[in-house]
Amino acid sequence: MNDIKEITEQLGRIEELLVSQKTVLTFNEAVAYMGVSKGHLYKLTSRRQIRHYKPRGKMLYFNRVELDAWLCQNPVKTAAAIEQDAANYMLKNG
Repeated sequence: MNDIKEITEQLGRIEELLVSQKTVLTFNEAVAYMGVSKGHLYKLTSRRQIRHYKPRGKMLYFNRVELDAWLCQNPVKTAAAIEQDAANYMLKNG
């Protein structure tokens, strides 16, 4: 029985790797890829806060590169970057 569980887990990991290689993701694949709930992704699409495609008018599709860009928006500066900005400001404005 333990072998079956291990095989199932390995298949799940392989499936995740395959999804991460696709260019266009379905709604469910996008949910898994982004690590968000279905409800949250529906809210983002209905509010037009995330780019999506509806080629057949009903089903939602997402471009993986665009999802990556959306996930990486609004980066938080590190403490070192903030200190560097402060030092640059002091040099410039005395």
